[in-house]
Amino acid sequence: MPALGCCVDAAVAPPAYANSFPWDGSFPASPFSLISGAPLSPNGATTGTTMDDSHWSPSHSESLYKIDAWGAPYFTVNSSGNITLRPYGQSTLAHQEIDLLKIVKKVSDPKSTGGLGLQLPLIVRLPDVLKDRLESLQSAFDFAIQSQGYEARYQGVFPVKCNQDRFVVEDIVKFGSPFRFGLEAGSKPELLLAMSCLCKGNPEALLVCNGFKDVEYISLALLARKLALNTVIVLEQEEELDLVIDISKKLCVQPVIGVRAKLRTRHSGHFGSTSGEKGKFGLTTIQILRVVKKLEQAGMLDCFQLLHFHIGSQIPTTALLSDGVGEAAQIYCELVRLGANMQVIDIGGGLGIDYDGSKSADSDISVAYSLDEYASAVVQAIRYVCDRKNVKHPVLCSESGRAIVSHHSILIFEAVSASVPNTPAMNPLGLQYLVEGLTEDGRSDYAKLTAAAMSGEFETCLFYADQLKQRCIEQFKDGSLGIEQLATVDGLCDFVAKEIGATNPVRTYHVNLSIFTSIPDFWGIGQLFPIVPIHRLGERPAVKGILSDLTCDSDGKIDKFIGGDSCLPLHELEGGVSGGGGVPGRYYLGMFLGGAYEEALGGVHNLFGGPSVVRVAQSDGPHSFAVTRAMPGPSCGDVLRVMQHEPELMFETLKHRAEEYCGQENGNGDGDTDDDDHGMADNSALASSLAQSFHNMPYLVVPSSCSLTAINNGGGFYYCNEEDYNPVVDSSPSEDEQWSYCYA
Repeated sequence: MPALGCCVDAAVAPPAYANSFPWDGSFPASPFSLISGAPLSPNGATTGTTMDDSHWSPSHSESLYKIDAWGAPYFTVNSSGNITLRPYGQSTLAHQEIDLLKIVKKVSDPKSTGGLGLQLPLIVRLPDVLKDRLESLQSAFDFAIQSQGYEARYQGVFPVKCNQDRFVVEDIVKFGSPFRFGLEAGSKPELLLAMSCLCKGNPEALLVCNGFKDVEYISLALLARKLALNTVIVLEQEEELDLVIDISKKLCVQPVIGVRAKLRTRHSGHFGSTSGEKGKFGLTTIQILRVVKKLEQAGMLDCFQLLHFHIGSQIPTTALLSDGVGEAAQIYCELVRLGANMQVIDIGGGLGIDYDGSKSADSDISVAYSLDEYASAVVQAIRYVCDRKNVKHPVLCSESGRAIVSHHSILIFEAVSASVPNTPAMNPLGLQYLVEGLTEDGRSDYAKLTAAAMSGEFETCLFYADQLKQRCIEQFKDGSLGIEQLATVDGLCDFVAKEIGATNPVRTYHVNLSIFTSIPDFWGIGQLFPIVPIHRLGERPAVKGILSDLTCDSDGKIDKFIGGDSCLPLHELEGGVSGGGGVPGRYYLGMFLGGAYEEALGGVHNLFGGPSVVRVAQSDGPHSFAVTRAMPGPSCGDVLRVMQHEPELMFETLKHRAEEYCGQENGNGDGDTDDDDHGMADNSALASSLAQSFHNMPYLVVPSSCSLTAINNGGGFYYCNEEDYNPVVDSSPSEDEQWSYCYA
């Protein structure tokens, strides 16, 4: 039987096909183009007129990626097609905007050209944005309090579990000091860091102690009061009260006590599972009454001063918020009636982030309110209840971690290659060889496939192509078909699908990242974050792509994006894609709004470790920014130590192995001194290479990049001001230091 293309000849085929099918190893055009002159989409449907690439502008990209929706007021696109940062939000002047690509280039360029030589992936932290978020939250509550005649103040706390990074926490304490802004801790290590940081904060700032507590935790919290820190121990379990009473008497410390109440109010979204009567934490009304009675019996009812509750993260609407806050306010007023010395109502977390810019109340990644609307709803609900009960307005506290830190951190990573289906040209001889090896049923399928192609029955083409492929797979499994023939039928089916527009147009972009380490919420709970290219936004993205990370797990990919899309509009990699014969160009993508939880949750999956980190502040210099601190990502040795390995001993083992085996290969046994010297030099070079491998970062080193080694054991570099950019301490190991890593 002749090959597929040869079956369609001028004698039997319609005239159009006779012109289209002279066999040259491939179909010259999609058969669909013979039906309609209109262009076709990849699924075979006709499309309307598409925008010419020359008319594509950065504003089109801004709309395509919804940057103006989720990114305002901190992120926009400049005329060069790069994402820019607006460090002061709406108050940012034009000359103060920072080009994100310039930061990446400054950080990743080799030190020889004025860069810092850090390797991607990279976290860019923006303390100016952090300050603006905190001030915006405070301003929203101040405005609501003033406009509604509320007779107490707002002073929030930052839950350090959102991001325990030292500089993030220290910045919040510093920026929040004028507002009495404090910290919340949920474990003993968090309590220690909170105590230390608040020593430099406002004396009235709250230190809220949440979480399960043992004797050591409670003792530490009471010691914090001895250090004149405004510490409140919030009871999560009823039995914790006995420990607080007993230890406070032993330490002669007057405690300030709060309780976490289990409200009936809860929301039905993913994050609502932590609230309600069945929530993990908190006390029921029965337990709260027992706490009041026990404190009264101990003569310590005046210590009971705070009520805490938590409806759940990402509260979707102000209606639900008002309902929960109103319920808690009723409990607060009842506690006042029972004689407790109530001062503060802590509404917990829940202030949501609009990750996709949809302003939707029906999404786990969006909220249908602004900061001002959130604050107004809280103040109004509490004022209404307290006024009805004739109770003094309490100090308002919230634990809005996600809303404070999400915007200030950007994860930058690079696409290192992209896979694309490569349909080879069909060879008549290969097809003939395939047909000769087919069973009778296989030949029948092939004949029907050919007939369907001639008559333009494209769905039928797909059906018989798939059926033929399955028959060939079975033949291959039983050994009656060779691998060359199987490859030919694979190529034939891909070819048919491509020509009739049934191929999957989505490419896989391989990114220098570990999703498990850097975006664990995507993998763990399906949390979506805005992910967009940070440059080339003046070009029309012509490719649909998904992102695949470096890990060996099939879950290590991102195939869901904001807006419900299963792919992301991307650009062709400059220099070609994987298999294209060229080295891919630098293509940077950013994940935004990930400043809360992601760094704290990430582990060392596949021993990749965390990314490099830089802190960038707005500056009046030539590029509008200053890198105030740069930390290289952990080295291979660093992450090995986390898993209890000992890099020094590992190096010694490999070094001895090199001396044993490479020495045998280099030595010729004739006592030639020159050969011995050459062998020793080879051994030294090999050992140096092994030692350097322990210093290097685990992620891929992209061609032309210069990675900063972790010689300084994670010490990082500190720049006091812009003038300190270039005189960076050279961390490149000298010839002697190549061996000194293990100090062998």
